Amino acid sequence: MKVPSGKTRITIRLDNEILDWFRSKVGSSGGRGYQSMINAALRDHIRLGGGDLRGYVRSIVLEEMNNPEAPSSLEGIPPGRLRP
Repeated sequence: MKVPSGKTRITIRLDNEILDWFRSKVGSSGGRGYQSMINAALRDHIRLGGGDLRGYVRSIVLEEMNNPEAPSSLEGIPPGRLRP
């Protein structure tokens, strides 16, 4: 598969709960894949000044997983968080 211009193919290890969460959102993201969503989350984190990336991503995912009233789509995540 050809890698699009401006992209680099890499191998990365992520926690299973992180991948599961992003994959669970694919259906509600207008067809975008979970890898694009992870890329958008990383880009958003950098835009907001960086910091503890692992803690940032884990806290968002755990917060969403532990909130039974959280919407099932990305629309319910406040600006500055995970966006498609």
